[in-house]
Amino acid sequence: MLSFDDFPQRLARLAQWSAPLALAFDEAGFRLYAVGGAIRDAILGLEEGEDFEIDFTTDARPDDIVRLMTPLCGTLWEQGRAFGTIGGVLRANGLKAEVTTFRSEEYVDHSRKPAVQWGDSLEADLSRRDFTINALALDVMNLLAQPEGVQTFFDYFGGFADLQDRLLRTPIDPEVLFSDDPLRMLRAARFAARFDLRIDPAVEAAASTMAEKLTIVSEERLRSELDLLMMTAQPSLGLDFIVRTGLAQFFLPELPMLQLEQDPIHRHKDVLKHTWAVVDKTSPRLRLRLAALFHDVGKPPTRAITPEGVTFRFHEVVGAKMTRKRMTALKYSKDMIDDVSTLVELHLRFHTYKLGWSDSAVRRYVNDAGELLEDLNELTRCDCTTRNWRKAQELAARMDDLEVRIEELRAQEDLDNQRPALDGVEVMELLELGPGPVVGRAMRFLMEIRREEGEISKAEAAHRLREWWDEETGK
Repeated sequence: MLSFDDFPQRLARLAQWSAPLALAFDEAGFRLYAVGGAIRDAILGLEEGEDFEIDFTTDARPDDIVRLMTPLCGTLWEQGRAFGTIGGVLRANGLKAEVTTFRSEEYVDHSRKPAVQWGDSLEADLSRRDFTINALALDVMNLLAQPEGVQTFFDYFGGFADLQDRLLRTPIDPEVLFSDDPLRMLRAARFAARFDLRIDPAVEAAASTMAEKLTIVSEERLRSELDLLMMTAQPSLGLDFIVRTGLAQFFLPELPMLQLEQDPIHRHKDVLKHTWAVVDKTSPRLRLRLAALFHDVGKPPTRAITPEGVTFRFHEVVGAKMTRKRMTALKYSKDMIDDVSTLVELHLRFHTYKLGWSDSAVRRYVNDAGELLEDLNELTRCDCTTRNWRKAQELAARMDDLEVRIEELRAQEDLDNQRPALDGVEVMELLELGPGPVVGRAMRFLMEIRREEGEISKAEAAHRLREWWDEETGK
């Protein structure tokens, strides 16, 4: 259980970090409060990471915030000025700080971006925060001065108790807050997964009722929130919430489709639960986690019942296309889409290894995976969620064997940068050709030799290329 005795020193540390800012606002006649995540994390005793920053709220308006922060920070970030937020790095100690005017947010006339209204009350500002665990505030100036009887810690809505009880609640009616910003329904999934919290039934009921409102949120904000969820310690806690409330239907409809009806005769594993298990087992690298999330989305459209049982033929190929389409809709970068789609398409490649692979096959596997090899191998290992101990041990042993083979080949040749022995210029000079499709065919011929036989000398490559060219030209 948490105790107030556990965190006063950490709150005092936050106040010391914030001192230059607090003094400037106090001298100008404004109140300044540290709020949100920094307070929550101090209570939980979480370590300050490289991206540590403190959010503040104030009764000062944006113009005043800029005026007060400029001498302390120099360059400011004003991208959020329309929302009352100004950011900067304090010269005195390097603290990243964002200061926001007391406010409330709500979507208006089906806009995809929230409107903002300024306020003058700390309690009203905190009441519009997403969850009670984030509706906590610290009066920095009062804590620095530490006068007798002056309140410094503000918890109007029971956020500290909710942290003790590991409960995720909203400060006011969740339907009101979700109407203000529907993305908060996804944030519920993220915070539940990050801090292993139970979600208040009222929050879940509101999300289920209002799921369709997610359609007014921009794809960029949806993607950003999904990424944060995927990087938590146990993403399945949040993913399961977005499926059972119906939220997924409006931005990731492939997930609820994984709830395949279980045929009592032709049984197969629960694909949705299997997906959750795979995601949770993978290391917290975004492209790997996303590949785990999407790796079986091709199963529903490829499911077939045959005399031999249930099959999902070519689901990895279909799944890669579906992954590309969904990630494009969510406006991921081209590189991320390419990487995740490739991992989905290759995630079954290893399973033919039980038939025995030649060195050529190992080279192809490494070449096709490219710089995704580590992620592909981990995805393959994590994809084994069977309760059959012997089967799991067999798969692990085969993967161990493959990785040993890869290292053995690496010791003999440049396995990770497989290239033909001759480059395009050398091919053109040797065959007395100009640029064109024939050069491409010649390079593919040499690349095939590289994959089949490993590295050969330039002299051998030139001899083989001349023989190939004589056959091509009928000499």
